[in-house]
Amino acid sequence: MTTVRLVSPVAGVVRALADLPDAVFAQEMVGPGLAVEPDRVGRQDVLAPCDGVVGALHPHAFALELDDGRGVLVHVGIDTVTLRGSGFVLHVDRGQHVRAGDRVLTWSPVDVAAAGLVTACPVVALQGEAADLVRLVADGDRVTAGTPLLDWSAG
Repeated sequence: MTTVRLVSPVAGVVRALADLPDAVFAQEMVGPGLAVEPDRVGRQDVLAPCDGVVGALHPHAFALELDDGRGVLVHVGIDTVTLRGSGFVLHVDRGQHVRAGDRVLTWSPVDVAAAGLVTACPVVALQGEAADLVRLVADGDRVTAGTPLLDWSAG
């Protein structure tokens, strides 16, 4: 059984997906995981939560494709697609291999909050099973970028 450790893409406070004001994440429609409410800073790097190849890539979200076919989504804020990339800077290209902790993009949680949007960053095991995830942190825990969040096992 292969286990992938997912680390926090940002510094902040851990929250349950169920607490997010977005049914797709709250009901785990795309997969289980958790969210990190980022520190309210003017500029913050968002890091790769694990090793993988950048699949889907948008200014506000990215998915990593793992060697074994699994995928991990990091969504930077909720409804941030409405910003059309404004305030987000990408540092990688689609198809690029990244390692856990590599900088993927930079954004401003302060600016996103000022736009009236939720800044929580879901980290989702795409099409995963909740039973295959082991949480390494509890809701309300403060984490730094790179802190282990989840272990995802698959056969």
